[in-house]
Amino acid sequence: MEVEVLKALASQRRLRILEWLRDPVAHFPPQADGDLETDGVCGVLIAQKLGVSQPTAGEHLRVLVAARLIEAKRIKQWVFYRRDEGRIREVKQSFQRDW
Repeated sequence: MEVEVLKALASQRRLRILEWLRDPVAHFPPQADGDLETDGVCGVLIAQKLGVSQPTAGEHLRVLVAARLIEAKRIKQWVFYRRDEGRIREVKQSFQRDW
């Protein structure tokens, strides 16, 4: 298991982000730019839902991107985030195998 993955999963806030991104339509309002499901959720909306500043949310999102649990996509001046389901599946299988 990679250290980046363990670090990413060691935060309640990051776990919440992963949970919300599993079903973005249920957890976030519609966006002006980008589709919630295909493009991901704007980092601003994630920060608002977490109740933290954008830089704080950005750090949580950077940790998740570094672990490759989520993907970032820039549209105009915004960055959108969505889960990498293939990578999450790999991590789950690794936990089952290694533990």
